[in-house]
Amino acid sequence: MGAVLPLLALRAFCETARLGSLKAAAERMGVTPGATSQQIRQLEDRLGVVLLTRGRHGVQLTEAGASLYPGLSRGFGHIESALLDLETLTRASTLTLSTQPSFASSWLVPRLARFSALHPGIEVRVQATAELVDLHREPVDIALRHGLGDYPGLESIALLAPVLLPVASPGLLASGPALRQPADCLDYPLLQDADRADWTLWLQAHGAEPDGRSRRGPSFDEDLLLLRAALGGQGIALVESQLAEDDLRSGRLVTAGDWAWPSRFAYYLVARKQSLQRPQVRAFVEWIEGEIDLEGA
Repeated sequence: MGAVLPLLALRAFCETARLGSLKAAAERMGVTPGATSQQIRQLEDRLGVVLLTRGRHGVQLTEAGASLYPGLSRGFGHIESALLDLETLTRASTLTLSTQPSFASSWLVPRLARFSALHPGIEVRVQATAELVDLHREPVDIALRHGLGDYPGLESIALLAPVLLPVASPGLLASGPALRQPADCLDYPLLQDADRADWTLWLQAHGAEPDGRSRRGPSFDEDLLLLRAALGGQGIALVESQLAEDDLRSGRLVTAGDWAWPSRFAYYLVARKQSLQRPQVRAFVEWIEGEIDLEGA
């Protein structure tokens, strides 16, 4: 093959294999799908083997491609990790956080002034997005995630577990099937959060096996919109208990079942192990744990 490696072509192949799509790989690399396809063809011509097959449902690795991909993926992963470490050194005074918009607006942002007062030299950047950032590939120091605490290859610290109640209008439940166990909620229309994750996680936390129904139904960016949809009889919503308190007290809403709250379904602080060594990150971890301790006191 020669001493000079076609790195651009190798990366085009690696990203396409990882994402399963020429279009997604092109967006990741900042080029056109045609350019990505051409790079892969040139690599296949140079190696003398077919690496990918293209069909109606995306791309598939051939036997040769499946043999090549793992080593390349590790190699590019090491490169990206090294570049992230270097970038961390060059932005020593900044702290970049990623979290869901609802958590950012309702909990994090109203408290950040206290962190800034304690650490005026740290510039905090908050990325409020429903997208799950890849901490191994993107310049984000900390992600605050709502889930079950299982984040392979990353460090996670449990923060707080706000109780999410399944609530619905009394009329909807009176006319529908009985709710004897958490999985029975799947027999009703489900009202979804913005990234359609809460119902799947809630069912898994209760030991139920979610299926495709757990991600179906209209989705809403704000919890208040979820609550309004539930009040309108559109389905069952998972909302924080204090948000539904008044409607439950008045009888406009009722809880769909009475099951103990699974404490592992919580908010977690998630970061790379290397990131946790940064003074700015350690300062934020200490601060947020202190905020949570104050609330629980």
